[in-house]
Amino acid sequence: MKFRHFLVFLFDVLAVLIAWTAGLAIRFNLNWPDDYGFDTTMVPALLVVIQIAACHSLGLYRGIWAFASVPDLKRVLYAVAVSAIGLLTIKALSVYSGPAMPRSMLVLYPLLLAVVMCGGRIAWRMFREHRLYGGLAKTGKPVVIVGAGTGGAMLVNALAHSPNWRVVALVDDDEKKWGLELSGVRVAGGVDALPKTLTESKAKHVILAMPSAAPSVIKRAADIAVGAGARVFIVPGLDELMCGRVGIDAMRPIEVEDLLGRDPVHIDTAHVHRLLVDSTILISGAGGSIGSELCRQIAHFGPKRLLLQETSEFALYSIVEWFAENRPDTEIIPLIGDVKDEARNEEIFSVWKPQAVFHAAAYKHVPLMENDNAWQAVKNNVLGTLLLARCAQRHGVERFVMISTDKAVNPTNVMGATKRLAEMVCLALASDGGTRFEMVRFGNVLGSTGSVIPKFQQQIARGGPVTVTHPEITRFFMSIPEAAQLVLQAAALGANGDIFVLDMGEPVKIADLARNMIRLSGYTEAQIGIEFTGLRPGEKLYEEVLADAEQTLPTPHPKLRIARPRPVPPGFLPDLLAWLDQPSPLDDETVRRDIRRWVNEYEPAQHPTSTLLPGGERRKEATTGH
Repeated sequence: MKFRHFLVFLFDVLAVLIAWTAGLAIRFNLNWPDDYGFDTTMVPALLVVIQIAACHSLGLYRGIWAFASVPDLKRVLYAVAVSAIGLLTIKALSVYSGPAMPRSMLVLYPLLLAVVMCGGRIAWRMFREHRLYGGLAKTGKPVVIVGAGTGGAMLVNALAHSPNWRVVALVDDDEKKWGLELSGVRVAGGVDALPKTLTESKAKHVILAMPSAAPSVIKRAADIAVGAGARVFIVPGLDELMCGRVGIDAMRPIEVEDLLGRDPVHIDTAHVHRLLVDSTILISGAGGSIGSELCRQIAHFGPKRLLLQETSEFALYSIVEWFAENRPDTEIIPLIGDVKDEARNEEIFSVWKPQAVFHAAAYKHVPLMENDNAWQAVKNNVLGTLLLARCAQRHGVERFVMISTDKAVNPTNVMGATKRLAEMVCLALASDGGTRFEMVRFGNVLGSTGSVIPKFQQQIARGGPVTVTHPEITRFFMSIPEAAQLVLQAAALGANGDIFVLDMGEPVKIADLARNMIRLSGYTEAQIGIEFTGLRPGEKLYEEVLADAEQTLPTPHPKLRIARPRPVPPGFLPDLLAWLDQPSPLDDETVRRDIRRWVNEYEPAQHPTSTLLPGGERRKEATTGH
């Protein structure tokens, strides 16, 4: 490094001499007058001393030429300015005898010095980059970048050093950029021109470089790219880039969540922090999709400890391992326990004394709960909620938040009906005072256990077909982190007995979701088809968020509203307890019939029910629940 610094030092000395000599040559048009006796040695000697002092004081020799950048060039210009001031001082003080120095040198010398010093550094960087990366210009997969702004510029420069990618074009909806070039790459047109650009450039890959763009803009660009048959990647969001967690070139394949076009969730962290900080929080179903994400989100707000209640040993182990690796500073208490086990609930509350409970434990799979498991759905979703909630009341828990579902609205299946019954249980207990009971309804979450996303991924990996129950079936979707954040926001805002409804956006056709996943995986529908299998037990074509008789009230948060359901009938809890206290399990049809005593809006869907024939075969018969 010392030898390199010495070479840079010599270059800057030579730069002074070259600039001085070239300036005089230009001044006299390469023809020095014989009768002009100006001493050309003393002034450059003084300028060399001034230049060396300026370069050292400005740290010019600490820069690496191979990575010379704008800050380095700024330091060079500062050094040139110091030299120019020194030359002006020399002329003003007339520290030499003889003919006067040409006044034009006050302009020519600093200009030429800047050209030599900056040009030398830039030329060396260009030489190094050409030697290291020049051969990559014709290698790598051709790719089109969407976005010719700051993100696009950074990405073009980053990929110029990558052997895997070769940027062939950019597209951007800003018409002022059309036809221009960004780091040598032409902006071919708007996003609508993407299919044509892909064809002309023979590219099959697209990178969305719009980290600060609205989700709807990203969705539109992704839809066009996917529709053109391209493999689509996306750069990290602006928040990740600003935090320095990743670089602009840390691309990932675009996912289904990116195609939902949902705006990011912003929660009132101050209110949530006051609710959770230094508190002992119990999460039932802590190993499930929503339960585990609630654990992760709550950990950000500094709770005293988290009580993780879960029946699945593996699920509990998984979330414990996550905390050990990612949040070792958070105190967690892993507790194997079933919410239907009243003695275990009592032990947990007596020993650990939680201040708040997030009740996420439930059976949620509609077809599984519909046939042969209806009574188990009742026991887990209704009795489990009742036992856990009453235990919370007895121990003076401040807040009990139950995770509900949009399937509880005008339910057509046992799962939805049992969740509506669980809501009614909380509403009935809320009238007793003490513990504050709140419920949060939302629809499907992408990637959750039992959701269509993992199923479609497995089917695509096997080569298809992708099975969808009906061409017109629609569902509301949100991401798991979004759902968990809104649950926490609702918990912080809610009053006793509130049922919160999350803004689920626009419903999505499952068939469209399947098509997008096929395209995102790099296939066409000709390669992997979609097969419609018919509605499953208990399914309906569309879900609702509010029951017909309910009204909603706004909240301070734009993505939360409060539902006002019909009141719980008198004597509800004693009647329900008597029904739950059965000496033996009830059959499916009896469960459906009895639930309607309390959930009047429950209309069991016509569905196939399976019976086991001799030899193990399954027979399907169309029946209607009553």
